[in-house]
Amino acid sequence: MNENTQSRPARPEDVVIVGAARSPQGKLLGQLAALTAVELGGTAIAGALGRAGVAAEDVDAVVMGQVLQAGAGQNPARQSAAAAGIPLTAPAATVNKVCLSGLSAVIEAARMLRLGDARIVVAGGQESMSQAPRLLAGTRAGTAYGSMELIDATAHDGLTDAFDHEAMGLATDRANAALGLTRDEADAVASASHVRAGAAAAAGLWAEEIVPVKVPQRKGAVLEVAEDEGIRPGSTPKTLAKLRPAFSPDGTVTAGNASPISDGASALVLTTRAEAERRGLEVLAVVRAHGQIAGPDTTLPDKPAKAISAALEREGWSADELDLVEINEAFASVAAHSAGLLGVPMDRVNVNGGAIAIGHPIGASGARVVVTAVHELLRRGSGRAAVALCGGGGQGDALLLER
Repeated sequence: MNENTQSRPARPEDVVIVGAARSPQGKLLGQLAALTAVELGGTAIAGALGRAGVAAEDVDAVVMGQVLQAGAGQNPARQSAAAAGIPLTAPAATVNKVCLSGLSAVIEAARMLRLGDARIVVAGGQESMSQAPRLLAGTRAGTAYGSMELIDATAHDGLTDAFDHEAMGLATDRANAALGLTRDEADAVASASHVRAGAAAAAGLWAEEIVPVKVPQRKGAVLEVAEDEGIRPGSTPKTLAKLRPAFSPDGTVTAGNASPISDGASALVLTTRAEAERRGLEVLAVVRAHGQIAGPDTTLPDKPAKAISAALEREGWSADELDLVEINEAFASVAAHSAGLLGVPMDRVNVNGGAIAIGHPIGASGARVVVTAVHELLRRGSGRAAVALCGGGGQGDALLLER
């Protein structure tokens, strides 16, 4: 925090985070593929409550993001809450705002607390992209003749722009070209993501936020997964440069500088400062202003910067007062371009790596960046942070945190 920066005086009505935990992030069809989004979410919620020292029966409401809901059953957030032991008397809602879902859930929880609608709220996100089904649309009335196409729910509902009807990676290729964002810049961001995430893992930083997940195996055995599955510390710009463009022949987006398809969940426990003090709970971070923006187009690279700028304006902060910034690496160019627009150096962005290395379970990542920022603030003892994501359809969400 800058020497001239002054924190807002503590107020009883401040919204605070008292618990923050996540599952490890698994690869597509990887170690976590056997678990549903609900099972992952229940584990993350239980972990966050346990670390906060809050009993499940004291939770007043639950808000969880999940994008790929086909076949998941009614209101997956309520299922996850119940799986974590939260009584059925606590209302629960599932949010779908594509990649923004998990952060939108946290923002909604903060609103509830500020309005006095609840005293303790659990918020987060969950996703099993491995278990998303394939859909046979248009068959309810039957078909007289011809072949039928299976629709991949992950691609259709999660990774395809609903307005342009094309993969968001292809749209990002075009946006990168229009903005002059280069392949070399993207590969540099991707390499740094893996190197930083690998260093954080080696230092035991991820263990502070990860709740180990138990995955049933054959013949009754159980595999305990406690580490992110996709981190490759040996990734370099040179090795990444060997990968072919993923969407267009002359494009800049590759499998190496875009986030992977992932499984995982994250959860936070929010309350007011007064309630935390009454219960003797440790305040990990204070929730400050949020920003939620959209448009004017459906491109992604500038949306996190716009959302952070909106939040900074509401809070009265400037970008140079931010000690760390988490920008979800849906694509490397998003993090690079948004950081540039904000004027924030990359050594303050995703300091422990980002989604390219850690993973991007789309309904959960918005909460994951909050969990990660909270734990980094906790290690530093004080500071200011911003977290932000872009979302399919051309939207952006951001949240400011302080300790």
